[in-house]
Amino acid sequence: MPHLTASADARRIAGGEQLGFGVPGYAHPLLAPAEWAELARPGTPLHWAVLNIANGPGSRPDPHCLEAAGRLRNARERALHGEAPDDTVRASGGRLLGHLDLAHGERPFDELIADARSFIDWYRIGGFYLARCPADRARLPAVRRLTGTLHALLAESGSADGGGRLVLGHGTHPYPGYAEAADQLVTFQGPWTDYRWSQVAEWTADYPPERFAHFVHGVPRTHLEEAMRVARWQGAGTIFFTDRNDRDGRSGQRDPFAALPSYWDEIVSRIGPGISE
Repeated sequence: MPHLTASADARRIAGGEQLGFGVPGYAHPLLAPAEWAELARPGTPLHWAVLNIANGPGSRPDPHCLEAAGRLRNARERALHGEAPDDTVRASGGRLLGHLDLAHGERPFDELIADARSFIDWYRIGGFYLARCPADRARLPAVRRLTGTLHALLAESGSADGGGRLVLGHGTHPYPGYAEAADQLVTFQGPWTDYRWSQVAEWTADYPPERFAHFVHGVPRTHLEEAMRVARWQGAGTIFFTDRNDRDGRSGQRDPFAALPSYWDEIVSRIGPGISE
């Protein structure tokens, strides 16, 4: 199969990095209370989750989002201080990220920074998810300027240890220079029908698994193990797999990642505490 062809893949996973979840953005906590509750449950292998109110922070603080953000912060604090021994993955991650839509490089810099400040001031987020991030070489300098400023804002705010976490939501393999612009790149976002035959870019072999994330929708339960095998071989340290798709009316959302997959408990148990991928 194509995802098994690169000889460097085996070297990238040899370190036994802990696989975990990155959540691209659940629906509003009023519409998805179970989803947000699961993120704070002890033992959920969470690397990060994205808060998106209105394609950004919204116009004012939302009390329901404030409550959800507080629960995640408290869960991370308990894990960091050893009060939740099952939360080994959360202790090294567990951050809430603010959603910034780059519109493929068309959003003005000042507008993005204003949204970032609102996220920090209102929700004390621990980083940012840069959705619709451009992937071409020409826009790399602008993205580097933005990520450098965001890291500085997070460090100054004191709300995020280590300057916070920045994730670039390309959804595809970008120009290699983007790997030095942020902490993690989303190098696949799409349907299982494409993912199962996908190929990893050769340059990614120079980086450890924690630098890459894969989001896949329409993954049948019967192919869940195969999907996890693809992620491991392609060197992705963060995943979100769901059986929902963009035509699925069960969740009331066109976004397949806005609700829990039907096999949530099963996938949590597969990559949960103490399981080395």
